[in-house]
Amino acid sequence: MIPEEPPSGSALNGWPMKRPKSLISRALVGVLLLSWVQVAPAQDVNRLIEEAEITGAALAVIEDGEVVRIDVAGVRSTETNPPLTEETVFEAESLSKPVVAWIALRLIEEDVLDLDQPLVELASWPDAEGDPRYRRITPRMVLSHTSGFPNFRAPGQALAPLYEPGTYFTYSGEAFLFLQHVMEAVTYSTLEDLARKYVFDPFGMTSTSFIWQSDYGSRIAVGHTDMGVALDKFVPQSANAAVGLHTTARDYARFLIGVLAADDLGRRLEREMSLAQVDALDGIFWGLGFGIQPTLDGSALWEWGDNAGYKAFAYIEPDASKGFVYLSNSANGMLILHEVFEEIISGPQTAVRWLNYQRYDDPVYQLGRRLHYALLSGGIDALRADYEMAKTDLPGEAFEEGALNALGYRLLRQGMVEAAVGVFRFNVELYPESGNPHDSLGEALLAAGDLEGALTSYETSVRLDPGNDNGVAMITYLEAQIEAADGQ
Repeated sequence: MIPEEPPSGSALNGWPMKRPKSLISRALVGVLLLSWVQVAPAQDVNRLIEEAEITGAALAVIEDGEVVRIDVAGVRSTETNPPLTEETVFEAESLSKPVVAWIALRLIEEDVLDLDQPLVELASWPDAEGDPRYRRITPRMVLSHTSGFPNFRAPGQALAPLYEPGTYFTYSGEAFLFLQHVMEAVTYSTLEDLARKYVFDPFGMTSTSFIWQSDYGSRIAVGHTDMGVALDKFVPQSANAAVGLHTTARDYARFLIGVLAADDLGRRLEREMSLAQVDALDGIFWGLGFGIQPTLDGSALWEWGDNAGYKAFAYIEPDASKGFVYLSNSANGMLILHEVFEEIISGPQTAVRWLNYQRYDDPVYQLGRRLHYALLSGGIDALRADYEMAKTDLPGEAFEEGALNALGYRLLRQGMVEAAVGVFRFNVELYPESGNPHDSLGEALLAAGDLEGALTSYETSVRLDPGNDNGVAMITYLEAQIEAADGQ
């Protein structure tokens, strides 16, 4: 999945700077799984937290239209170790979008917006003026992710639709920023004020905001890497409709329940949100603001969030019979999504499969995690030795090229380029006739500044896999770079 951008803002002083249902992750998996099934002794909870290797998470469980339980585990920051509580505030990432969708539908009910009127007729958006196709984008397209816009453009890149608006499902945060711009222009209000009027106050969400609140400093959960390293926390000074929501598990559960409220207005809007607008493939559809998982009882609504250091998932079945909200301040927070879904909801895990996150019980993942620790403790030689030792402990399906490949890319993302090169070289030795490990080694060598080595790796990759278009493009690029360097 494409990670989302964190909301912009200033650094929080005093904190470290550095395709529907369920979830949690490995360190937290134990705590929550056990607490959902039974009351567990503290030592069992602690053991399971350690096994799961998640920094922290909170879960709100919904039954028959009520929040019946809040489970929390872990810490808000590994730098200072304050424990999570029911009042802990998390970044909710894309859980922002259903909130914005509800506001938009309320404005449509009040004839301030029209679901099928081009947004540009209400307010132009300078960010997208370079491509006239954006002038056809409507609120329906934004809410159903058929605007054609990318999720987020690269810094400094002009914004333009990737596809003709209204034709394909293309998950887009940029489109929600366009909608925010228009809603603020036509109402002469900020998104924060609109959210408070239409969502936060009506649904009793007392700890939720798009902008920083004065009491968040003592309640915030700082994001962490999958190895538990605390990340920067930014303080949003302005609202971001795509990813900017801060909330608690209980508050967001109140929103889900409110969406399915029994009053006439709520029923009308909920039916609009639950009506499939576009096929997102693999059994998932998208409505107006929510993903839709078909069930025997109707359309279940869901959304997920994925920012650096945070993971989130929200799901509710028709009539609010079952549901939950999961918020985690760990990059590996989705590792047990499949397990949690089964415990709370059971039934087909269509949305879980659509999201395709790693599973903590996947032998390939377990091998990669084990080798990561070996590398950190003893370098590439220790990793090579532990790879052989692991063959006595793990099933044969763990030993595929994807395990080391995933680890190599994790190291690249962490800036450990030399270590990544070593891992990819080992993978090439293990799978010399597979094009993908050679392609990955080429990427790492390029990051290390070894243009000649990268070129050789890409050439080998393309020889083994002539359909590797990325490799072909990189060969052309590297030849040009080497020629330019030789000419100097």
